[in-house]
Amino acid sequence: MADNQIKVLIVDDEPDILEFLHYNLSRNGFDTIQASNGRDAISMADKETPDLILLDIMMPEMDGVETCYELRKNPKLKDTIIAFLTARSEEYSEIAGLEAGADDYIQKPIRPRLLLSRIKALMRRKDSSRPAENTSSIIDFGALKIDPRSYQAIIDDEVITLAKKEFEVLMLLASQPGKVFTREEMFHKVWGYSVPIVSRTIDVHISKLREKVGDRFIKTLKGVGYKLEVE
Repeated sequence: MADNQIKVLIVDDEPDILEFLHYNLSRNGFDTIQASNGRDAISMADKETPDLILLDIMMPEMDGVETCYELRKNPKLKDTIIAFLTARSEEYSEIAGLEAGADDYIQKPIRPRLLLSRIKALMRRKDSSRPAENTSSIIDFGALKIDPRSYQAIIDDEVITLAKKEFEVLMLLASQPGKVFTREEMFHKVWGYSVPIVSRTIDVHISKLREKVGDRFIKTLKGVGYKLEVE
């Protein structure tokens, strides 16, 4: 594998889907590995540390949401992008996936050109969201401090570790304290798309972020968006 080749773990219990994805990704320069169930995916991801995991939701024994939860517990995979493959359109399943730590959804039936476009956008977002090598300073707002190196917030000297997307949302709000960011603006800047995957994507992440850092810093302007209010 070339040094700059993107490694993709494909997880689906349907052999035809695995073959279809492998064919389309490998012919476009991606290095692919495959698993047909959640348990094998967890083991393979730990061993291979892929850049991207394409994860089917509807699988027997361990479904995609449960698999995603387990993958996100592995610190080796903190920078790995996880995108669900799903034929289900119900909003609740997408929200459950986002809460489990998914970065994106790709709807079945899969269109190769759209798939490649989404993957490239996800990988660009991953590269641009990495803290710079020389970013060593803690961002200090008094009672709230943010450590870009460790994806942690420090509230009244209590260290809180955030999931990657939660941290990126917090960093966006912290980039301009007091500015109200619309949902569309937040989605574009954090996920890299102009149109949200589901309408509640931002709300779900804000809710999870508030559970960890509290309501005192993140404020809602009803019907508009969210802002960081520092003391």
